[in-house]
Amino acid sequence: MALHAQNGLLKPGFDKAEYEELLRMHVLLYDPLMTDSAKTPVPKPAVFKSVYKSPVIGLDNRWELWKNDDQVAAINIRGTTKNPVGWLENFYAAMVPAHGEVKLSSTFLFQYHLADHPKAAVHIGWLIGTAYLAKDILPKIDSCYKAGIKDFLVMGHSQGGAISYLLTSHLYNLQKQNRLPKDIRFKTYSSASPKAGNTYYAYEYEAMVAGGWANNVINAADWVPEVPFSVQTLDDFNKTNPFKNIDKIIKKQKFFARIALRHAYRKMKKPSEKARSNYEKFLGNYASKMVRKTLPEFKSPVYFKSSNYVRIGPTVVLMPDKAYFNLYPDSDDQIFVHHLPEPYLYLLKKYNAGPAETGKSR
Repeated sequence: MALHAQNGLLKPGFDKAEYEELLRMHVLLYDPLMTDSAKTPVPKPAVFKSVYKSPVIGLDNRWELWKNDDQVAAINIRGTTKNPVGWLENFYAAMVPAHGEVKLSSTFLFQYHLADHPKAAVHIGWLIGTAYLAKDILPKIDSCYKAGIKDFLVMGHSQGGAISYLLTSHLYNLQKQNRLPKDIRFKTYSSASPKAGNTYYAYEYEAMVAGGWANNVINAADWVPEVPFSVQTLDDFNKTNPFKNIDKIIKKQKFFARIALRHAYRKMKKPSEKARSNYEKFLGNYASKMVRKTLPEFKSPVYFKSSNYVRIGPTVVLMPDKAYFNLYPDSDDQIFVHHLPEPYLYLLKKYNAGPAETGKSR
């Protein structure tokens, strides 16, 4: 199976064989308790071999390093396990600025720069996971680079997919800061990923990986890419918008229209602001107290006033058909029936990529 072009260099665009190989790797890293409803066993990776598996770090995070004979390495990030600590990482869903620092312990201050825009923000739980993983991953990248490897695939499924966004941003910005060699090429597959940040983070991520260097792969029947819950307020819009001067617009209306419009506007505005406040209260302040039970020296950051989570990145949609639902029917009990690697692999076999996705037109 030829996953890469001559000279072992990664090529832009969605590559079915590449993604399948990464997903096969991921199954071996996946919590086996999460795959008890699997229909068929998944074959082992065909051309990559595992060379390192990290210890469990952070909030039940783990990753694995793979290499092939073409001098390409793969960074594979584990998704959520059955461990409640891993779920806490998901539920710690307040937003923080995409540029700053997080104190994780007296000896670990994670400084990060994932986006430039002052309104760009990301999920704090997955940022913590990124911090611990990056600390372990960077020395391995350095070792690979010294051994002549300059091409890296970055992949995560589920929670690992969310972290793959933040890790990719972190790696690119380390290159901008000359803290990583600029001739390293990263190509990212975020699989079954929930939403890791807001609109402004998404814009910068998509600009950063433009040209086919990242893929967001989604099973359209999977609920996980639809979370976290998103709350949009007026603060989430660009500076130039018609809503910040809404009072002036309303005042120009006739009396009864003015009363009705002001009433309707307030009815729409207040609930979203209250929902955002509750988001920070329960999924920020309250969740951070639970995080400190695992990371006792963790210092809660100042949260960003937004909960406007959006889907991120160039997206490859795997569309289920009738045959799929016969094999993987909707279920009230098996909530991950559409989320596990097996249904993704099933749909992948039926997926026909266009030339813009495969990179054949380049």
